[in-house]
Amino acid sequence: MTQAIREKFAKSARHRSFYLASGPEDGVPMIFTHGWPELSISWRHQLPVFGGLGFHAVAPDMRGYGRSSVYGRQEDYGLEHAVADVIELLDHLGAEKAIWVGHDWGAPVAWSLAQQHPERTHGVAALCVPYVPEGYAPETLIALADRNLYPEDTLPAAQWDYMLAYEENFEAAAAGLDANPRAFVKLAFRRGSPEGKGKPSGSAFVRANGGFGGAALPDAPRDEEVITQADEDTYAESLARNGFFGPDSWYMNGKANMAFAARAKPRLAMPALFLHAAWDYTCYTVDDAPLARPMKANCADLSEAVVESGHWMAQEKPLEVNAHLARWLAAKLPHLWPA
Repeated sequence: MTQAIREKFAKSARHRSFYLASGPEDGVPMIFTHGWPELSISWRHQLPVFGGLGFHAVAPDMRGYGRSSVYGRQEDYGLEHAVADVIELLDHLGAEKAIWVGHDWGAPVAWSLAQQHPERTHGVAALCVPYVPEGYAPETLIALADRNLYPEDTLPAAQWDYMLAYEENFEAAAAGLDANPRAFVKLAFRRGSPEGKGKPSGSAFVRANGGFGGAALPDAPRDEEVITQADEDTYAESLARNGFFGPDSWYMNGKANMAFAARAKPRLAMPALFLHAAWDYTCYTVDDAPLARPMKANCADLSEAVVESGHWMAQEKPLEVNAHLARWLAAKLPHLWPA
């Protein structure tokens, strides 16, 4: 049985979170955090399912996105602020702890919350982006590059080259995306393919190719296996309304994110689940990829599974994602499973 999705707001003196919710309000909170350049609707396939199972399934628009607060300074988009936002959301829900589930930049939010606030965490699950205990920054990610695939002499920033494009010319990067949000949405939200396996990710060549495309972005057909016309409209209209300054600013806080991580112990004791995307070649974590090794070394109770998808896993392969999440909850957190 699935549940309807409700639209709600949580407001405090420092932040406003718009969020979607499903399931009983007195259920164990299961809070889903989205990444770049998404919205709470990125979890549209998960919320009614886990709400139907009796959890209080909640997904906010993260800061800078949708109907949540938008800020005008780059430094307002560090992970420390995003973690504070979802702690406030948890307080608003009237609960002490939650199960945290994140994807893309939402995964660092979930991992960071578990690292900084284990007392507010039943368990943590992440899609595509693994735990990096030293913090999320170009420096920490480039250090985990697979140099067999990304030689240091020719591709020194490896697949994280696109992050340096933001740091080196933020205004141009944001303007290029603001030029045609709808074309970008249709081009970005596409299913994965095994054809790229063993090849460098296109994200390794962003600076060499002159940035993010701007008005020159092709008008690609929508990938109906990932988003519908209604999804496209929602994403495109939100990005056109708010602009890319906020979403892109999440990439501008590497040093602050590292300092935030340094304030907490690296090892996570609570149950953790990581879903590897087999065909996500930027966040490539299968086949003992170096990117996943710090997570494996620093999670005391780690479960793992591989999903044959690209980066937009929760939207591309929702049945598999939901099954892995439910199986993990039943195995690792059975005392929280609603009667």
